[in-house]
Amino acid sequence: MFIPVIDAEDPRIADYRAVRERDVVGRGERFVAEGEVVLRLLLGTRSRHVAQSLLVGESRLAAVEPLLTDLPGATPVYVASQAVMDAVVGFHIHRGLLAIGRRASTPDAAALLAGLPERALVVALSGVSNHDNVGGIFRNAAAFGAAAVLLDGASCDPLYRKAIRVSVGASLITPFSRGASSEAMLDALEAERFEVLALSPSGDRLLSEVERTPRIALLLGAEGPGLAASLMARAKTVRIPMAAGFDSLNVAATSAVALYALTL
Repeated sequence: MFIPVIDAEDPRIADYRAVRERDVVGRGERFVAEGEVVLRLLLGTRSRHVAQSLLVGESRLAAVEPLLTDLPGATPVYVASQAVMDAVVGFHIHRGLLAIGRRASTPDAAALLAGLPERALVVALSGVSNHDNVGGIFRNAAAFGAAAVLLDGASCDPLYRKAIRVSVGASLITPFSRGASSEAMLDALEAERFEVLALSPSGDRLLSEVERTPRIALLLGAEGPGLAASLMARAKTVRIPMAAGFDSLNVAATSAVALYALTL
């Protein structure tokens, strides 16, 4: 149902207030989704999560109304002017469309991997804390058909607003687990017979030399420190050849190259 909002202090839209500041402290079981592309996925059948409410700019309502036909009738859709929206969120929200989502339960790494098919490609992230990189990796994982993404506890929450936006909603539809140590992620991968490829500029073999096995995992670390030596010792180390004088790619770009190579 459409609910007009004319006051930025309306308590019914408190969840949307000061979006950037509240991103920093987290939202518990809820998250913020932004923009039409992301909303299509959040409201679609592939989403693992549900919309709790929407905040729509008056000028965008006609365009997005067809997306709302399958929204449960009890889900509130707040409609506000651009000025009110900007005052609520704390910046100019030019997309004119926000939603509060409620997280689905997140399985641990072992449970997630146990439910995958015999032929599966997954991505494992160790200490990747940059929101843009995590969002980009989820976008690449979805584009190349990865079955899941594992994130250790030091990696960014893929349902952080910016990560969702950069992923163009891929983090809403791609199964993931988060919170285990990197070592525990590798334990779970080994228990489910995944061959682990650790991507590093110092890798022993070229990516082009890797033969795709039925169950394979790409292990990626943060830019700068990269992967811990103890993790690489438990995996096959792989590198992407670079031009002279340059040794590495951005981690999200690395994921795209590696995922493409393994889906040929």
